[in-house]
Amino acid sequence: MAEQGSVLVGLFHSCKTRLDTELARFLIVGSFSALVNLVSRYVLNLVMGYSAAILLGYLCGMVTAFVLFRMFVFPASRLSTATEFLRFALVNLVAVIQVWAVSVFLAEWLFPRIGLVSHAHDIAHLIGVAVPAFTSYLGHKHYSFQQH
Repeated sequence: MAEQGSVLVGLFHSCKTRLDTELARFLIVGSFSALVNLVSRYVLNLVMGYSAAILLGYLCGMVTAFVLFRMFVFPASRLSTATEFLRFALVNLVAVIQVWAVSVFLAEWLFPRIGLVSHAHDIAHLIGVAVPAFTSYLGHKHYSFQQH
């Protein structure tokens, strides 16, 4: 009985360590990709409107994330690269809707009503990009880069 307990504890710690490591890598790569997203949006916003710049900036960050997640975060799956990218894009479609909705809501509705005008678009977009981190991790782990 004690032996079974120690095996379960060892298994729990092994799974927890793997999750922590994978999640840490996901957050690091995701943060870098979010930076690509934010910088792209800022540059694109010089030549187009805020909403369009959010969407195109998101696409730049998404492609960066796909390449880096495949390299550093998720183990190789048995899916083709095309299938992984299609699934990745579907998960990101849900995420970009979250990013756009939160960013536009904050920048164009909430912040003006509470008097936040200095850097409102930047702050709103930063918050918007952070919102889907957890849902994206689960989607990519269990769908985009599915192991079975």
